[in-house]
Amino acid sequence: MSQAGELNRFLQPMLDDARVSAQTLPDCQGLKLWLLDPEPLKRPFTDDEVERIQTFPAYWGFCWASGLVLARQLLQQPHWVLGKRVLDFGAGSGVVGMAALMAGAKEVIFCDIDPQALIACQANVHLNQWHQPNWRLHGNLLDNTPDDIDLLIAADVLYDRANLPLLKLFRQHASQVLVADSRIKDFDFPPYAPLGVKPACTLPDLDESQEFRSVRLYQASGA
Repeated sequence: MSQAGELNRFLQPMLDDARVSAQTLPDCQGLKLWLLDPEPLKRPFTDDEVERIQTFPAYWGFCWASGLVLARQLLQQPHWVLGKRVLDFGAGSGVVGMAALMAGAKEVIFCDIDPQALIACQANVHLNQWHQPNWRLHGNLLDNTPDDIDLLIAADVLYDRANLPLLKLFRQHASQVLVADSRIKDFDFPPYAPLGVKPACTLPDLDESQEFRSVRLYQASGA
């Protein structure tokens, strides 16, 4: 089975006609992802389909706005990752980790508790024709934690305030952390410091409200 075929099979519990297509991300130096094809998403959904979408959401099938912004940040400022071992936490599609590869990271570890997301990361790495042995897949961060991580990157993982303890966890695994988020308001968690706000939207576009199209970047560094 082709990589696209395998990803399409993962989508069937969500929607019968859902499928992926190879899409080039805007302003990302030609980076491509297998993302949900937007055409089947344009029709009205039945109540049963809405329930299925909520029960079996394929998060890895979207390039979320926060991931897009953080990927662009790394591509525009490669000094963040150049020559470093980088862990992409909650990798989803793997967009941020792949941007780190493009920007010169020594190694990228795609970390996600969803096995399907890890398969999507692998498919997306292959889609971009990267076959060098400088990336690998990893499940739960607490299981066999990778050593010597220089930088941990995380995008769109703080969508619920119940996830805020992750910020402390990140600091336990890397001396430097970059976080992108569009959900948490009144973000005040030293030593995380704001780096700026960037506009973006999720791909395919979910027609989210304007407040979720403003992505904030945060950095923590030092022991």
